[in-house]
Amino acid sequence: MSFTEIAVKIFNQAIADYHITDNVDTPINNPYQRDEIENRLYLKCWIDTVQWHYEDIIRDPHIDPIEALSLKRRIDQSNQDRTDLVEQIDSYFRQYYSDVNILPDATINTESPAWAVDRLSILQLKIYHMQEQVNRNDASPEHIAKCQDKLNVLLEQNVDLSTAIDQLLDDIQAGKKYMKVYRQMKMYNDPATNPVLYKK
Repeated sequence: MSFTEIAVKIFNQAIADYHITDNVDTPINNPYQRDEIENRLYLKCWIDTVQWHYEDIIRDPHIDPIEALSLKRRIDQSNQDRTDLVEQIDSYFRQYYSDVNILPDATINTESPAWAVDRLSILQLKIYHMQEQVNRNDASPEHIAKCQDKLNVLLEQNVDLSTAIDQLLDDIQAGKKYMKVYRQMKMYNDPATNPVLYKK
């Protein structure tokens, strides 16, 4: 199996596991060992799945403002956790390919492998929830047809993105591409760099 075939299988496992309860407060039960890349992939998609539902909840026009603020804080933390995890996955790739002989004419990619994997995880959520819309019994035929068209595009995108990621990893393995791990350095979460925080 290619890397993306393994990743997509794990992502869909995490999405299915979450939807057993479909509750943002459900504790994660990661079936993979902590030091395995599979563990990080499962955790990545679990975070994405919970955040997907945070984003649904916070758009409720009748949400209590205090609850909305609390939820916004949870979304902020989830975004930070997601970013940290992407960096961990990139560090895994960097270590995995550390013995590769980089060719003199090797080039760097516009995004790192893990940020592409991040998009692949979120794409599985789009596919899952668009399929839900297609399967609705209470929606109009027009709604279902429109969602089916969107689902077809998402499925095509899934093939293209998976292919591109596997090709990128093949190129890194062959020394044709090289990668760097850039930390995101988010300033608004840091009391030392967010002026609203440090001026207080």
